Amino acid sequence: MNLLCLSGSLRSASSSRAVLDHIVGHLPDGVSATRFDIGSLPHYNADLGAPEIVEAFKAAVEAADGLVIVTPEYNYSVPGVLKNAIDWASRPAYASVFKDKPVLVASTSGGALGGVRAQAHLKYMLNGMLARVFPWQEVIVPHANQKVKDGVFSDAVTEAFIGQAIAAFVDSIGAGR
Repeated sequence: MNLLCLSGSLRSASSSRAVLDHIVGHLPDGVSATRFDIGSLPHYNADLGAPEIVEAFKAAVEAADGLVIVTPEYNYSVPGVLKNAIDWASRPAYASVFKDKPVLVASTSGGALGGVRAQAHLKYMLNGMLARVFPWQEVIVPHANQKVKDGVFSDAVTEAFIGQAIAAFVDSIGAGR
C-alpha cells in the first residue's frame, strides 16, 4: 500500500512538515509513503491547460491508495498553496483523481485549537470533490510549535493518537480493496 503524503506548509521547519515526517517514519509494516511538493505547482489558471507538473501531481494522487494531508491553519483556514493544489487536482469536476480516494486529514496550529477550523474547511473541500474523507476523531496538534525541536515532532500522547488514526485509516483502505 502506498500513501501520498502532503504538507500544507512550504516552510521547511514547519510543524506540519514535522508531524508529516513523524507519520511517514511510523507507518505500519507494508505501507510506503510518497510525497509531492505542492509548492512546485503554478497558480491555478484554466488558461494554462495541463502543465506537466500538474499532470505529475494528478498522477501521484491517482496512483496512491490513499492520501494523508497535514495542514497548518492560516487565518482560520487552509494555506493558499494547499487550496491551489486541490483546485488543480479537482478537475474535471466530480470525476477528478480525488473521486473515491481515501483521505486522512490532520492539522497543526500554534494555538490551542490545533487547526480545527482549517481541518473543517479542508474536509468540506474534499467532500465536494467526492473524496472519501476518513471518519475519525480530529487529528490535531495544538501548540504545535512547542512540540517541534530541530524539525522533529515529539509529544507522546499526540504521537499515540496519530498512530491509532493511521492504523485505522490503513485498515479501512485494506478492507475496501
